[in-house]
Amino acid sequence: MTGPVPGPGPLAGFCDPAYGDRSLGDVVPAVATALGHPLGAAPTGLDLPGASSYVVFLIDGLGANLLRRHAEAAPYLFSLLATSTIGTAGVPSTTSTSLTSFGTGLVPGGHGLVGFTTRVPGTDGLLNALLWDAAVDPVEWQPHPTAFSRLQAGGVRVSVVNKREFKGSGLTVAAHRGGDYIGVDRVGERIAAVVAASAHRPSLTYVYDGDLDWTGHRWGVASSHWEQQLAMIDHEAEQLRDALPADRRLLVVADHGMVDVGPDDRIDVADDVDLGAGIALIGGEARFRHLYCTGGAVPDVVATWREKLGDRAQVLTRAEAIGLGWFGAVDPTVLPRIGDVVVACRGTSAVLSTDGFPYETKLIGMHGSLTDDEMLIPLLID
Repeated sequence: MTGPVPGPGPLAGFCDPAYGDRSLGDVVPAVATALGHPLGAAPTGLDLPGASSYVVFLIDGLGANLLRRHAEAAPYLFSLLATSTIGTAGVPSTTSTSLTSFGTGLVPGGHGLVGFTTRVPGTDGLLNALLWDAAVDPVEWQPHPTAFSRLQAGGVRVSVVNKREFKGSGLTVAAHRGGDYIGVDRVGERIAAVVAASAHRPSLTYVYDGDLDWTGHRWGVASSHWEQQLAMIDHEAEQLRDALPADRRLLVVADHGMVDVGPDDRIDVADDVDLGAGIALIGGEARFRHLYCTGGAVPDVVATWREKLGDRAQVLTRAEAIGLGWFGAVDPTVLPRIGDVVVACRGTSAVLSTDGFPYETKLIGMHGSLTDDEMLIPLLID
């Protein structure tokens, strides 16, 4: 092969990230403006009502399309859709990238957490952004002041209400440093902590729940397990609203959606020697792969992957993906963290790498790509 095989349209079947308008990274800047403490230019598509106290409840894995499809299981959250806004995740649509965009107010190419797993430049190793690596300093990896720290410095009390085990983790430091961390492990103490923290004026209280995402990965979003978990989350959100005084605003958001990947939708790199040719390291995750190539191999890797995957995925060089604006403006230090080739899956396809990520075979629900089901997120105000 001497050059890339022409692929399908670059954004066919994909949703563009709405950076600067109504992406997850625009939420805290919009809240800051609503609190009367703007961090700069307000996002153009997210105008929030003024208040002196905001609570942002982030539900991991609750895509806007999923909420619509399962409205009966979440009557309270669904009722807010009619008067609220639909936003987008960033790219890739994965937790570590999204939580960092939320906490920093930056696009992925700016904050540098551009995937679930990405190459540590100058090494043959991957950084798992959820588990982190003690050898990687999270402040060096993400050196920019967070939106949380900027608000705190400006006189707004910022509180992060999350599980005790996440306090001081690499991702927490990279994404959410600057806020006062409140460790909680149960729903009751979570709600009580939010009510207490949000009593400060002015204040932003951020609270996170990851159980819906875990359930989707394990059982799939079409399962009764997932729907029952959604019903519990809906009750928690309504209970939180009822516990908050009327003058405190509640904003419910998500970091991404999810799709179920069936047995026939899975392509395993380990099963096809051609897919491994010219690749030194595979990162990302099954719905959004970063391919780090050996010297001079990029054109052949692009050609092979486009031929093998066809319309099941969009295969792009790093420059092509950046040119489409997938990561927003990319800092030079972030460039080598992005794959030489990136693979974004369409429909319900997934590219597994069971040699490097054996647990992927156990997942039913997945995310990371740019389909509407993964990218569209609710921005629900009450």
